[in-house]
Amino acid sequence: MKRDTGQNKDITDKWRLQTKLVRGGTYRSELGETSESMFMTSGYAYDCAEDAAARFEGEQDGYTYSRLRNPTCAMFEDRMALIEGAESARSTATGMAAMTSAMLSIVKAGDHVVSSKTLFGSCRVFIENILPKFGVASTLVDGDDNNAWKDAIQPNTTAIFLESPANPTLDVVDIQFVCDLAKENGVTVVVDNVFATPLLQKPMKYGADIVIYSSTKHIDGQGRCLGGCILTSEEIMEETILPYIRHTGPNLSPFNAWVMLKGMETMDLRIEKMCSNAAKVADGLIDMGVFASVNYPGRPEFRQHELAMKQMSAGGSVVTVFVPEGREQAFKFLNALEVTDISNNIGDAKSLMTHPASTTHKAVEESARLDMGITESMLRLSVGLEHVDDLLEDFARAARVAGL
Repeated sequence: MKRDTGQNKDITDKWRLQTKLVRGGTYRSELGETSESMFMTSGYAYDCAEDAAARFEGEQDGYTYSRLRNPTCAMFEDRMALIEGAESARSTATGMAAMTSAMLSIVKAGDHVVSSKTLFGSCRVFIENILPKFGVASTLVDGDDNNAWKDAIQPNTTAIFLESPANPTLDVVDIQFVCDLAKENGVTVVVDNVFATPLLQKPMKYGADIVIYSSTKHIDGQGRCLGGCILTSEEIMEETILPYIRHTGPNLSPFNAWVMLKGMETMDLRIEKMCSNAAKVADGLIDMGVFASVNYPGRPEFRQHELAMKQMSAGGSVVTVFVPEGREQAFKFLNALEVTDISNNIGDAKSLMTHPASTTHKAVEESARLDMGITESMLRLSVGLEHVDDLLEDFARAARVAGL
């Protein structure tokens, strides 16, 4: 069902990013409210039985049930589509709901999926352990090895899944190469763009068919609620994804959608500052000279810096650091922090740090974690909006306590 927002697409497409983030997709009721309305309703009433039948038949515009679409969620979806440059979007209850809905709608028993091996823990478990239960095989490859992607394609490969930058190692995939390869073989490409955000990287520009987000992260940006979003073409949405979503119900709450809309109004300001802070923090951590390694895509010595900066407009808000002596020292460092919170989320206004091996990737087999480069010494830092000097003083103090 298409919804008339009252906005002229010829005008909104010309808007600059900041205007889209504040005003895109907004629908106003007859009351003329300036803040988006929150439609907390599960169902909708009809003037007559004929109207109900016409709406379900698709002959009349209007809402039928919030599992199918809700006005507040629709505003969030339309705004997301506008900033992503996608034809269509649908919101989901979580980022993982977006990922699983996208993947399960395009594969069937007997199909084969190719994925980069370095993924968020739950994504890796889904690809490697859950899909096989439905008769879908998978091959995991080194995301930075273009030949590995080529060699992994099989006659029954229907989907490619990747994260770039990857969680938590920040590995970068050549999205253009993978998408060109997929097109040659009739394969659908799904990109998890959470770390880059829709402001720093546009996977569809390189040929991605579907882009997904955990809007829990930078889109809300203040750690308030869960959410996800799937973005794609009108054809894929209508023919492939919506039939799955309509009958399985991984829906976003209208309240959460409203929170996301409010978050998007300041998203550009937050991400610009978070990226600036992250670059300064990475510099400062390296200058301390006590860590075994500090990784940040925006730094020239980052292994894939050139590709990262080709695909992204900034280095992002996440930095990874490695302490010299493993889990015990990593925990001592975390426990000594006074400004930065120990938390497994990212993209928050507050700086957050976690030990991936024992949190976000705990469900992944140890051998697989090590193969991804997730050692007991790794710490993942999501840089927030605090003053950089306070953060660096916090890290320096924690480093002394941990014996670095």
